[in-house]
Amino acid sequence: MGKVVAQAIMSLDGYVAKQDNTIGRLFDWLQNGEIEIPTPAGDFAVHLTPPSAEHWRRWVSSIGALVCGRALFEMAQGWQGRHTLDVPVVVVTHHVPSDWVEAHPEAPFTFVTDGVAAAVGHARTLAGDRDVAVTGGTIARQCLELGLLDEVAVDLVPVVMGEGNRPFFGPLSAQDVLLANPTVCVQGDRVTHLVFPVVR
Repeated sequence: MGKVVAQAIMSLDGYVAKQDNTIGRLFDWLQNGEIEIPTPAGDFAVHLTPPSAEHWRRWVSSIGALVCGRALFEMAQGWQGRHTLDVPVVVVTHHVPSDWVEAHPEAPFTFVTDGVAAAVGHARTLAGDRDVAVTGGTIARQCLELGLLDEVAVDLVPVVMGEGNRPFFGPLSAQDVLLANPTVCVQGDRVTHLVFPVVR
C-alpha cells in the first residue's frame, strides 16, 4: 500500500495563497525551465528546469488518488470533472453537490460525508499501491492530527508574502508536531522540493 502525503506549494512564511485567494509568485517555477511536460490530464504543460522536471515526473507517477476539501473543490470548479493529475479525487464535504455530480456523470470523483479518515481510507483503496496526495491546508491539518499522514511534501518558493488567507496547515489543536529530516531535497530554480517523513 502506498503512502499518504500532504503536499503544498508554499511561501517562506508558510502561505499557500494570498489574501484574495490568488497565488502570486508561488507557481512561477512551473513555467521557468526548458523542459516541457504536459500534465497527465493534458490541460496544460509545465516548463521545468532539469532538477524540477525529474522531481515532478517522480511525484506525478507516484500518485494514485487525491483527497481535498470542499473549499478547494469549489475554488477549482471541480477541475471540470477531471483533475490535472488525472487520478480519482475524494472530496471531504458535509453535503454531496448533487447538481455537479449529475452534470459530470463520468467524473472519477467521490464525495465523502463521514469525515477525513473515511475519505483517506477510500482514497487508499482507489490508489492501490500508489500514494494518496492530500491537498488543502484544512484537510492536511486534520490528517496530521489524526495520525493519517506518512509524509509532508513542500515545494518551497523563496518569496515572503507577509500575509495570506491560507497557511499550509493552520493552527493545530495539539502541541508542535516535529517531522523527521527531509528524505528529498531537490534544488530547482526559484523552488526547493522537500519531503519530510512524519514521525510516529
